[in-house]
Formats: sequence, C-alpha cells, structure tokens
Amino acid sequence: SNQFPVRPDSQSTPWRFGIVASEYNQQYVDGLVGFAKDELQVIAPKSETTILRVPGSFEIPIAVQAVVERQRVDAILAFGVIFDGETMHAQLIAGAVTTALMNLSLQHKVPILHEVLVVKNDQQATERCLLPKTNRGIEAARAAIRILGSLNNLGKE
Repeated sequence: SNQFPVRPDSQSTPWRFGIVASEYNQQYVDGLVGFAKDELQVIAPKSETTILRVPGSFEIPIAVQAVVERQRVDAILAFGVIFDGETMHAQLIAGAVTTALMNLSLQHKVPILHEVLVVKNDQQATERCLLPKTNRGIEAARAAIRILGSLNNLGKE
C-alpha cells in the first residue's frame, strides 16, 4: 500500500537532531522516539540527538521554536499521538500543530519532520508507533536524513 522509504546510506556527517515529543499517550510516543533514535544512530552514527518532552501535542510547536532558537540543530522530529474522538478536538489540535510546524520550518529554514499522528484506535497506534514494519519514527528519521542530503546538495553540481 504505502511506500515505506528505504534506509539511506550510512552518513559520516555529525548532524544534530532535536526530538520534541509529547508525554500524552506516552507508550506510543515512546515507541516513535525509540525507533527514530535507533534509526538515526544506525544511519548517522556521528550525529547527536537531544530530546525535549512536552505535556501534549498542542505544546509541540512552542518547544520546537525554543529548540530552533536556543540550540544549533540541523533538523527536528516532532512526535505526538492524538486519538480521534467524537468531537472536533483532535482535528483542531492536529490542524493547528501542522500549520505551526510548517511555519516554523520555513521561517527558520530548518527541516521539521511532522509525526504528530491522529489515530482512530489502539490498533492504528500500535502499527504506527510500536511495530518496526510501519513505524513512523523510522520513517521520520529516514526522511530527516534525506531532506538534509537534498538541501546540502543544492548548488553543488
């Protein structure tokens, strides 16, 4: 069904990654963080990763902004899990976070990998957060390294 990105070649660049992760729905978010950290270590063993925890997904953008402004990072991975209930709440939060992260990325010229997931149930959350085959943490790590490679290659022809 969906194309899972292949693992990029091993990189010797000492990149600095920031991870901003929600404490809400912690078991699932911890899965994303763990898989992402491991994948970054495998692909870019000289890189460093700093993790900042925030209460919920709505607080992710302010924390991302703080990381970008106070630390030198090459890319940020944003992780949260929102269960889609019967109200508009999940959609409102997800939409607001998405817009804020895109604006921060463009304003600061730093790739921000958006993995604030809206899921319908535990099965969806488990597949995306806890299982390696469809893990959004792994996907975010690979995408972070790919976008850094793309941006670094600009103007080098």
